[in-house]
Amino acid sequence: MLAVAGNLSIDRVEGSAPRIGGGSFHAARALAALGAQATIVTRCAGEDRDFLQPQLEALGLPVRWLDGDRTARFSFSYDGDVRAMNVDAIGETWTLRDAQAIDADVRWLHVAPLLRSDFPVETIAELTRGRRLLLDGQGLVRRPQVGPLELDADFDRDVLRHVTVLKLAVEEADVVGDVDVPELVVTFGSGGSLVRADGRETHVPAQPLPRDPTGAGDAFAAAYVASRAAGEPPVAAARRATDVVTTLLR
Repeated sequence: MLAVAGNLSIDRVEGSAPRIGGGSFHAARALAALGAQATIVTRCAGEDRDFLQPQLEALGLPVRWLDGDRTARFSFSYDGDVRAMNVDAIGETWTLRDAQAIDADVRWLHVAPLLRSDFPVETIAELTRGRRLLLDGQGLVRRPQVGPLELDADFDRDVLRHVTVLKLAVEEADVVGDVDVPELVVTFGSGGSLVRADGRETHVPAQPLPRDPTGAGDAFAAAYVASRAAGEPPVAAARRATDVVTTLLR
């Protein structure tokens, strides 16, 4: 009853060799660590499947592959919690037909866009039918253009009415501004997270991550939604997600 939808990417971190990335991959890592039952619905260019598919499927979760012509590509560098990111190639846009690849019995869905172009409003609306949906807010503010990553607030705010949980990194929250969603989770890297739900705001602390933090936000979001799907309340879900990320990157 839990699924993740999102594109894979090929990433280069600090000039290293290309490696698998994307919200669906890092979400799968977290879900595997939790022992959660979930399906990953994802895509990449056919020419990249031989490189990406074995690494994702090695995590042990069922994967449904959609056909694709393009794979998103990014390069990163870090100065502590501060990340510099370049968009090297833009991935596929998910259509209404793609949304129908999600099983009808899925009740919680983690939508993991990499750029604003990944999931248009009409696709989000289709995905949310009969479901609770966590949207990673990087898909609201990241401009779909090649070059240094740019954030702006030029998104259709109608998308928010389809969202149960909105997860934002702090720099994304600064761009998005005030939102009206049932649950809001803002992450601050080693500063932990802020959960706003049921009329209250609660800070959940975290520890500094000793390793490359690429994918930490994706893993946090997946562990959060898995915990919510299992019946945990929002703050407890954020604590569980924090523990999972710390374990993965220890």
